[in-house]
Amino acid sequence: MRKILTATAVAAFLAGGAFLSAGTASATQQVVSNSCTGTVTGQMGDSVAIDGASVKTLVTNGANNAGTLAIGSWAGDSIAKNHAILVGQVPNSAGGVANGAAIGKAVRTALANSGTWGLGFDPNKTLNSVESTVANACNLTLLAGNYVAPSTPGQPGAGGTGTTPGGTGTVPGGSTGNLSNLNPGTAGGTGGSAPMRDYSGIPTATAGTAVAPGVRYPANGTLPGDASAPQAGQGDQSGQSAGIRDAGNAQSLASNGASSDVQLPMLLAVIVLAGVTAGLVRTWVLRRAS
Repeated sequence: MRKILTATAVAAFLAGGAFLSAGTASATQQVVSNSCTGTVTGQMGDSVAIDGASVKTLVTNGANNAGTLAIGSWAGDSIAKNHAILVGQVPNSAGGVANGAAIGKAVRTALANSGTWGLGFDPNKTLNSVESTVANACNLTLLAGNYVAPSTPGQPGAGGTGTTPGGTGTVPGGSTGNLSNLNPGTAGGTGGSAPMRDYSGIPTATAGTAVAPGVRYPANGTLPGDASAPQAGQGDQSGQSAGIRDAGNAQSLASNGASSDVQLPMLLAVIVLAGVTAGLVRTWVLRRAS
């Protein structure tokens, strides 16, 4: 009986281990591309490899151009026997790349491990030439077929919850209502918002009212303050229009006589000055004589 139980336990252990191994193996796979350029689609985490035959010509040319007397055909045939040269992995995102540098390095390693006799007298120089040739010609785009873009949080719209104008939400005090009805000073703890400010009384410039200087002061007109233009209070303004006559129709008190005429005030001033002068001279003479 004990032997039967032991055998059963061992069988169960082996079956469980096999099941776990199978589950782990099936989690990720290897995707092999028949070209070192283009696009490869796999599942996130899958390893990506290329068939050696896809770079056979590149390896042959790189070895022949190394200048080491390498036999490029031997090197090309050797790399073509490797049908899974690992070059990268599908990322855990929408996509990525396996660039030429990574592919060239992987091909170099595979060729060095192949044991080929076609690398010439300087294997390291030949491998450098092969790596450079492959890197310049290869590039793979890796896409994850099972990638799902994260959802974008919804934006609150009109009538939703929160602080959206016109919406509903929970106000201080635990009550629920239309947030647009909150006014300052209201009871019930709902005085958390203020009404919209009114800016209609602020003066603003009105488009189209500005007048160009050329219109306000024509080329054939006169500027304000021009000495050649008629000034307020000069001459007879009876013939002028009401728009340009002085306010109150004021006129000068002096007559319109010639500028060389001696006016009465001036004549009286001269006579008074002469009398004063004569009195001063007489007083001075009398004091000298005494």
